[in-house]
Amino acid sequence: MNIAVRYYTKTGNTKRLAEAVAGAVGAQALPVDSPIEDPVDLLFLGNSYYAFSIDPEVRNFIRSLDRNKVGKIVNFGSAAMLNSTYKKVKAEADKIGIPVDEREFHCRGEFKGLHKGRPNGEDLKAAAEFAKKIVRE
Repeated sequence: MNIAVRYYTKTGNTKRLAEAVAGAVGAQALPVDSPIEDPVDLLFLGNSYYAFSIDPEVRNFIRSLDRNKVGKIVNFGSAAMLNSTYKKVKAEADKIGIPVDEREFHCRGEFKGLHKGRPNGEDLKAAAEFAKKIVRE
């Protein structure tokens, strides 16, 4: 199975999660400005809410994907206040015909003193276990 991991982060929280996911599935965690050049069965996409939506860089990355090169997107991320970006990611992916797995990983992320130390070691371990489960199934 070919797997890619891409992420967008402003605080470093999602990068840490992406590195845990990538390590668990034998891939390299790269920022969303690294295009998907070779076909992949699974694209783990890490992101978060910024101003109540996904960042324009994430939106543009999804729109740049070739549906013939990406089998499925698996969403993951962290946020201090809002929860899942799943609906926003799925809405963009639907526009280009790439399915999004209904399962995702989300945890709290530290921001301006909220949720200090998150994602923590337990969060990173949980992200890695989530990714391994996705790949096994």
